[in-house]
Amino acid sequence: MKTLLKSLCLFSLIFTSFLYAQTVTKSTFLVKGECAMCKERIENTAKKTGAKTANWNANTQQLEVEFDATKTSADQILKKIADVGHDNEKFAAADVVYGNLPSCCHYDRAPSFLKKEISSKPVKNDHQFFVRGNCSSCKARIEKAAASAGADSATWDAETQIVTLNFNPEKTSADLILKKIADVGHDNEMYTSKDDTYKNLPGCCLYDRELPLGVKSDLVHHDEAPAPKKDFSQHADHFDKSIEEVRLIKLADATALSKKETGLTFNIGTKELLKAACCNLSESFETNATVDVSFTNAVTGTKQLKMLGLDQKYTSLTKELLPSIRGLAAPYGLNLIPGRWIGGIQLTKGGSTVVNGYESITGQINTELLKVNEKPETAINFFADANGRLESNITTTSQLNEHWSQSLLLHGNATLGKIDSNNDGFLDQPTGNQINAAYLLNYNDLEHSGLGTHFGISFVKDERFGGQTAFDKKIDRSQQNAYGVGIDLSRFEIWNKTGYIFKGKPYQSIGWMNQFTTHQQDSFFGNRNYWGNQNTFYSNLVFESIIGNTNNKFKTGASFLYDQYDEDYLTQNYKRTETVPGLFFEYTLTGLKYTLVAGARTDFHNLAGTQFTPRLNFKYDVLPKTILRLSAGKGFRTANIFAESQQYFGSNRQIEILGNGGKIYDLQPEIAWNYGASVQQEFKLFNRKATLVADFFRTDFQNQVLTDLDISPQKIVFYNLEGESFANSFQTQLDFVPAKNLEMRLAYKYYDVKADFLGGKREIPFMAKNRGFFNASYATDKTDKGAFWNIDATLQLIGKQKLPNLNANPSEYRLPEYSKSYTTLNAQISRNFNKNIRAYIGGENLLGYTQNRPIIDTENPFGNYFDAGMIYAPVMGANVYFGLDFKF
Repeated sequence: MKTLLKSLCLFSLIFTSFLYAQTVTKSTFLVKGECAMCKERIENTAKKTGAKTANWNANTQQLEVEFDATKTSADQILKKIADVGHDNEKFAAADVVYGNLPSCCHYDRAPSFLKKEISSKPVKNDHQFFVRGNCSSCKARIEKAAASAGADSATWDAETQIVTLNFNPEKTSADLILKKIADVGHDNEMYTSKDDTYKNLPGCCLYDRELPLGVKSDLVHHDEAPAPKKDFSQHADHFDKSIEEVRLIKLADATALSKKETGLTFNIGTKELLKAACCNLSESFETNATVDVSFTNAVTGTKQLKMLGLDQKYTSLTKELLPSIRGLAAPYGLNLIPGRWIGGIQLTKGGSTVVNGYESITGQINTELLKVNEKPETAINFFADANGRLESNITTTSQLNEHWSQSLLLHGNATLGKIDSNNDGFLDQPTGNQINAAYLLNYNDLEHSGLGTHFGISFVKDERFGGQTAFDKKIDRSQQNAYGVGIDLSRFEIWNKTGYIFKGKPYQSIGWMNQFTTHQQDSFFGNRNYWGNQNTFYSNLVFESIIGNTNNKFKTGASFLYDQYDEDYLTQNYKRTETVPGLFFEYTLTGLKYTLVAGARTDFHNLAGTQFTPRLNFKYDVLPKTILRLSAGKGFRTANIFAESQQYFGSNRQIEILGNGGKIYDLQPEIAWNYGASVQQEFKLFNRKATLVADFFRTDFQNQVLTDLDISPQKIVFYNLEGESFANSFQTQLDFVPAKNLEMRLAYKYYDVKADFLGGKREIPFMAKNRGFFNASYATDKTDKGAFWNIDATLQLIGKQKLPNLNANPSEYRLPEYSKSYTTLNAQISRNFNKNIRAYIGGENLLGYTQNRPIIDTENPFGNYFDAGMIYAPVMGANVYFGLDFKF
């Protein structure tokens, strides 16, 4: 009896399991999404609709579900998922629901995953194929060609790029129909149309032949980074199973304004950097409207960036998110990062995150170096210009194994030409050379072990000589009468960044960054000597997690900054050591239409005292294509008056410091608040995507170290602000595509920058109130071999600028109150012969405008009135350059 009961129980269990197995269904569906919030929303909705398990993968865009077919169905689950905003292969989300998703969840809705309903009766002769096209004219042409080849019916969908064919296999075949479609100009998964046929299509029908099959041409106008891998194999009945994956590559714009970032952040890619010569970081912004680039003086040939109407020193310049161009590196550091080493630049206007430090006042510019992208690559670049400047770059990135990759970056340049175009007896640019090398090693196993690390080391040696043409660097200065300038720089950096993502918690991570830098400058300007050495150690520990769910994220951690300065100016020595331990916390709240980032840090500066730095950024998606941003934040820094004023060392002005008891040059630290607001609007112009951005920022200084050039033409006087100092910045920028392959950018900027100097409130010198900007870029269609032309041009209008008061000088050595307005034009033409060879030729300052008498009293360089620092316009006339790029 017991045996019988056991048998009945076992039989019942097996039978029940069998019945359950018959009703439990395992299925995989394509569901669109973008981020961790999407994953949570999709999986929770599926489970609420009856799914036993649900797992959505952002990379493959696939949802794996198990459900009891007696209680729910695939249609019910997918319908509910569409109801909360996620398109899938059976249902599309309502536009209103999609628009109300948080901006980080806004996936690309084209191409669609949606499949057409198929009759319950199987139709053996109904087939689907990928066919490229753009518009209603394409649809008519494709369907007509299919009909002429014997198809009973043909329906082409522009959204999915799929043609559905119904035909009798005894009368025709898919091969014949697709051949006929290719003959009228439309590439498909079996045949490619002839070039002449494609080129003769109407302009609206010219799809992008470089995109993967099934991807709409207008995707090239999207502005985000490359999309993750996605599986499109279920779209086609005749998908080639020998291909492991089909990858949707969303082509990034040259400069893209991120819609997801809370701050006003521009991502500058290599495409933008190739629009100009871009020999170093200072020249990487020639085609960018946000940053102003200007020469600092007439003898050193260096350039300076300005943002929001203030000097470069108020912008945080980082490399790999580590402090880079600061302290003694401020005057020449931009020249020490070669343009061909740059993998990308992130530019943020206004106060940046507190995680990266306290020094950002007007914004942050972060430079990322080249790393392995899709495949290993070695590139060689040669550059030469008409003024005798020669450069060469060798960069190689390679994958060592599954987890390790490396980058080797080499650069060398020499300026050999002694140019004096205005015949004033002084070189227009210094001669000299630079040797630069860096090595990067990367480990990435985030997917499995959660560990990643990055190591870097770099060294640069740079020598420059300028001054009078008669100056000979080989002769001791005591034995010659000519005025000379010599600048000898050396810099060494070593850094590491290590991060760990907690297993099973993709939202929780910890990272630790460390960097050591030594920078040395040995220089002379006529009879004026300057020597400086800076040793810096920086460490930053960051922990990131959530509070409850991914709508509430936080970052917290501790940082430490050590700066040791040793400077000799003339016969006086200045030494100081700054130690700055700090703590920070940053909270991010994400709602349906808004993102709020609130952060604060406290730094315990041994010389400047305890400093509290709060920052706030708010983004609100008014509409899916209308974004409002607000920001407010505080920053502080310690001034390095000798390094940051070297543009005036090419003169005989005497330096005077009016101290007030501070511990750094007898001066107090600089403290400022920055407030900003911006509106970003996307719309259609010429039936193509356009973006309009308008922003306003104001910077108010609580304390500032003023550099006063007006007290006397023979003095530079430094003192702390007593009163008001502010900078108002307004900019509006329009990016649009008026025709195929033609991109344009228009911008206007207005600055109002004033301070209370000892002599009263005055405009800050060398700052144009009005600036205009225009950039156009045109590319021809690629040939079968991948060849194409690129033409780029940038026109800038710089308004009049307030000049220092030199009225105490004799009349021949004075300047007007304001400079004249002027216009500059840069242009470049490049030819890509294939994917591996590129040649380019271009010109800078092609309109040839130069400042009249850039150096005051050139006849007496050791006299009282000599001054080479009063520069407001180009010193050199039109310059032409040529370059070659090779990739392997």
